[in-house]
Amino acid sequence: MEGQDEVSAREQHFHSQVRESTICFLLFAVLYIVSYFIITRYKRKSDEQEDEDAIVNRISLFLSTFTLAVSAGAVLLLPFSIISNEILLSFPQNYYIQWLNGSLIHGLWNLASLFSNLCLFVLMPFAFFFLESEGFAGLKRGIRARILETLVMLILLALLILGIVWVALALIDNDAASMESLYDLWDFYLPYLYSCISLMGCLLLLLCTPVGLSRMFTVMGQLLVKPTILEDLDEQIYIITLEEEAIQRRLNGLSSSVEHNITELEQELDNVKILKTKLERRKKASAWERNLVYPAVMVLLLIETSISVLLVACNILCLLVDETAMPKGTRGPGIGNASLSAFGFVGAALEIILIFYLMVSSVVGFYSLRFFGNFIPKKDDTTMTKIIGNCVSILVLSSALPVMSRTLGITRFDLLGDFGRFNWLGNFYIVLSYNLLFAIMTTLCLVRKFTSAVREELFKALGLHKLHLSDTSRDPETTKPSANGHQKAL
Repeated sequence: MEGQDEVSAREQHFHSQVRESTICFLLFAVLYIVSYFIITRYKRKSDEQEDEDAIVNRISLFLSTFTLAVSAGAVLLLPFSIISNEILLSFPQNYYIQWLNGSLIHGLWNLASLFSNLCLFVLMPFAFFFLESEGFAGLKRGIRARILETLVMLILLALLILGIVWVALALIDNDAASMESLYDLWDFYLPYLYSCISLMGCLLLLLCTPVGLSRMFTVMGQLLVKPTILEDLDEQIYIITLEEEAIQRRLNGLSSSVEHNITELEQELDNVKILKTKLERRKKASAWERNLVYPAVMVLLLIETSISVLLVACNILCLLVDETAMPKGTRGPGIGNASLSAFGFVGAALEIILIFYLMVSSVVGFYSLRFFGNFIPKKDDTTMTKIIGNCVSILVLSSALPVMSRTLGITRFDLLGDFGRFNWLGNFYIVLSYNLLFAIMTTLCLVRKFTSAVREELFKALGLHKLHLSDTSRDPETTKPSANGHQKAL
């Protein structure tokens, strides 16, 4: 009987492993297909010739697609775990959700950590060096020569990073045991290096997310149709049409030799056409879309932002009085044993919405920063080098999203796998400073956003606008004319 029970247990374990592997493969296949369509939408269209560069571009495209799929998986990891916990808690004995268990969730977290390390340290550097390689001098040109040069560059990069980490560890923790532990490449060196990169990703999120939370109002205002208050759209369309005709007549009157003036006029004509398209869209929009959707979306964004700041403030108080609020504190009851929110399924749904909102805001804030402004992809006109840079940036942000959500107290779900083993998560001063900085920076960005027009008018009234004390003139959203063709004012 004992032998039969052992065989039966082995069979059940084997079937569960096969089932979990199949589910993971199907989920990743869906993410890979979606990522492929996204990248091909922005990738610059190249010639269809099967030359050497085309093969290199195709390999880099596949590696970038794999990285973007891993990034999407890292974003969906925490929401999927939260909703799975609530489903298992609500339907513990349901036959149709037996595949959804703690083993699957832990496996997904481990795979996300493994593939994030693989993409960040191997695949993306390989794709970049492979794309830029030409082969060593004296060797026959071809794919093999480029692969050889890429591998040599990867080895040199690994040695450089190893030396940097060794020096940093010697400066921070000059301990013989710590130095010897670096020889353990798989169990210590890579997790330690990934912990440092995760910290940098969280710091990048700390910079991008507050900016993105304030920019979300502008972005949604550009996507939606604003209410028409004391505006005559027919008159504005008529004026824009006259301006378009005047520019067109000037273009027809210029000779082809004056290339500089023609380029400026064509750019001006394109801007006028864009304004005309926006005005026509506002005119065709229904009253419900103009007067209900826009205010509702703005109020919803304000509520989500306020709840995020309020949760961070509550988490700061919890950190001061309860050590279990630390991201690397005591482990919870496990998946499917207890609800993570006092409000049950509604609270879990709110946490998921806030997590997605923070991720979208961080991406918007990332592309709003001046240093990363050139990274913005353009449809059908983005080089593979820029695509690789975007994939690496999104991977760093998405990998740090679960850590940031748990550090800020947006969710109480314990970090699983290597995500919960980062050393800095157990440092009280780092976690408390991170929460304080996030709350302060988000509040300052929102105050600056909603008081920019008032400050501009005050500077003009006091005659200080000539000193450029206000930074609204540098803000792209304020320098652009609005949809009615006039400059934004108070």
